[in-house]
Amino acid sequence: MTDEALLEFPCEFPIKMMGRDTPEFGETVRILVEKHVGPIDDAAIRKAMSRNGNFVSVTITVNAKSQQQLDDIYRDVSAHEEVLMAL
Repeated sequence: MTDEALLEFPCEFPIKMMGRDTPEFGETVRILVEKHVGPIDDAAIRKAMSRNGNFVSVTITVNAKSQQQLDDIYRDVSAHEEVLMAL
């Protein structure tokens, strides 16, 4: 394994979070990510419903400044009870 970074920062990076389709889920994950990156433009957010409509995925593309920033985002969103999975 080399010491070369897999990503070059800053870079555009999509963060995908999945949870139950509730009215609060989209706003919850937005707030969690904004805590680390500041205000997010609506155009940077995509939502997709699961096949049976019970779950939703929210992908937020951020301008990541560092690996540490991404690690902090994933730590916060993964720890939240409404987020079932983060990719």
